[in-house]
Amino acid sequence: MSESSLAEMLRSRGLRLTAQRQLILQAVLDLGHATPEQVHTAVREVAAGVNITTIYRTLELLERLGLVTHTHLSHGSPTYHAAGEHQHVHLVCRECGAIDEISPEMLRPLADQLAGQRGFQVDIGHVALFGVCGRCAQDGDNK
Repeated sequence: MSESSLAEMLRSRGLRLTAQRQLILQAVLDLGHATPEQVHTAVREVAAGVNITTIYRTLELLERLGLVTHTHLSHGSPTYHAAGEHQHVHLVCRECGAIDEISPEMLRPLADQLAGQRGFQVDIGHVALFGVCGRCAQDGDNK
């Protein structure tokens, strides 16, 4: 998203574009998938005075604006990524921590079944599946 379109979006909601907001959004875009702590580390390389509370508040604002979204990939902090990305399901390796993505269409039959049988609408963008990646499984077989 360009700086001018971000500024327009914020202004339309009675907010202004601050350097901190711009840095935080850019950090999420650059990092791909990042916790607030990882965003904080990236932003502090450019602006040392930005505190973690500002990071959390700004991420919440950016999510309300539809610019970022989050999912829970562990028991810790949520992981943020750009909302403009295609929806995807996260595959999280419990051994090495690697995060991979698959098309939500792989879960579509299950989502459709849940909708039909239970009326439950799955938010595929927030789905994370935990297990062991192929490399770790292969390494485990070689031990």
